[in-house]
Amino acid sequence: MEIPISGFMCHSSDRNQNPLHSHHLYITSWDGRPIHVHEFKGVTSYDDGHDHRYAGTTEPAPSGVQHTHRYFTFTSFNDGHRHQVKGVTGPAIPLPGGNHYHEFRGVTTIQGRTPHRHRYNGRTSR
Repeated sequence: MEIPISGFMCHSSDRNQNPLHSHHLYITSWDGRPIHVHEFKGVTSYDDGHDHRYAGTTEPAPSGVQHTHRYFTFTSFNDGHRHQVKGVTGPAIPLPGGNHYHEFRGVTTIQGRTPHRHRYNGRTSR
């Protein structure tokens, strides 16, 4: 099954600053539909004497159809460590005016001098 995508690629041409440069692909449509992302942020549960903040942007998904988004970020560095936050959002929840948001929840990776994890949950931006 082939799905047509369109987008553009950017790269650094300054080889004096970074001889091992990389390219970034920005997808603008998926199967003829524009794509979109959501921001997400929050504070983890309070465990092992502290909590963490986190923020990020979801991976792109097509607009106009039911969908979910993958997400990944790191928490703030607190108490000498940080955790990974990653998962898949729930399905789109419609809002008046055509916008939507997604709910997300999960547990972080295990880290810390006393190995532990934190719970998190929230809603993405519109």
